[in-house]
Amino acid sequence: MLGISGFESSANFVEEQERGVFPKTLRNMWVVVTIFNPLMAFLALAVIPMGDIENNQEALLSYMGNISGGSWLSVLISIDAALVLSGAVLTSFVGVTGLVERMTLDRVLPPFLLKKNKRGSSYRIAIVFFLLCVSILLITRGKLSALAGVYTIAFLSVMVLFGIGNILLKVRRQNLPRPEKSSWIALLIAIGAVIIAITGNAILNPAYLGVFLQYFLPTILVVAVMLNRTSILKLLLKIIKYFLSPVQSFLTRSNDGILKVIDTINSQEFVYFTKDDDVATLNKVMLYIQNNEHTKNLKIVAAFKEGEKASPQFLADLDVLDREYPNIKIDFIQLQAEFGPDLINELSEKWNIPVNFMFIGSPGDHFPYKIEQLGGVRLII
Repeated sequence: MLGISGFESSANFVEEQERGVFPKTLRNMWVVVTIFNPLMAFLALAVIPMGDIENNQEALLSYMGNISGGSWLSVLISIDAALVLSGAVLTSFVGVTGLVERMTLDRVLPPFLLKKNKRGSSYRIAIVFFLLCVSILLITRGKLSALAGVYTIAFLSVMVLFGIGNILLKVRRQNLPRPEKSSWIALLIAIGAVIIAITGNAILNPAYLGVFLQYFLPTILVVAVMLNRTSILKLLLKIIKYFLSPVQSFLTRSNDGILKVIDTINSQEFVYFTKDDDVATLNKVMLYIQNNEHTKNLKIVAAFKEGEKASPQFLADLDVLDREYPNIKIDFIQLQAEFGPDLINELSEKWNIPVNFMFIGSPGDHFPYKIEQLGGVRLII
């Protein structure tokens, strides 16, 4: 079953062959396998005792050469085997590079594998494949029988996938032009034979099947993630939202509550009693309010005697302050009344503003009231 090893790499160079060359390649390969493989098995059974065959499974041809032709023939067979193995390793690197590049371009594998060096080689693919090969060697502890068993299962699995791919072509691309076609009977017989071979190897060496699955299942998982990554990311978003929604709701409620408290604090109105102060004094009042009080509303109140009112200059100064402090709403109120404790208490009740939120500037020597008589009005200048 392993006599046609190398066929799995044909997909990487078949498109570069001339028309009609690939069928000849398959024919010649099958002819050689059909002749040499049975003859070697028959020769071994004919000339070597079964005990010797079992004891020299890993280098049977070399052992046969030593018996029939001497040590020189055994060395020659060993050199030939090493050259063939080197070619197989080189072919595997070339084949894996082409396969992984194609799968990555089809967005089946992560795109970081496509990074190339200055010579145009996909070195990351070669490094990853080398590490995988070394890991298999370490897991099997270098036992040739274990390596051969894992390779057998992997190769036969690839052959089954070729057959499944052929079936998909027949079902979904039956009108696609192609130079060679296989019949359903031949295809099903081939797939069945390979499945039997895989089953036999798995029954005889279940440990090798376990090693194969250690690499096969993670690879399938990576491919499945890449093919369904958008769905997985959407599911991840749903999970995050599910767990964070209560937190988000709490944060939203807390934010709204804090903003309401801030608005409540800033909604408190303040009152400043003035009498034709100049712009410098008014600016000091505004600076004090801005730096020391939490408010966005200020009433500037001026109490005048009958027939008096604010000067045009004073009104102009208020306009300047209104533009200078856009975050504080200034309301100017002129009253025909006498400033004193009675007026303060009246306005406090009317506007629902505590007396301690009312300010005055420094009174002069002729001010008729003492500060303590004003009921708690604050002195800010």
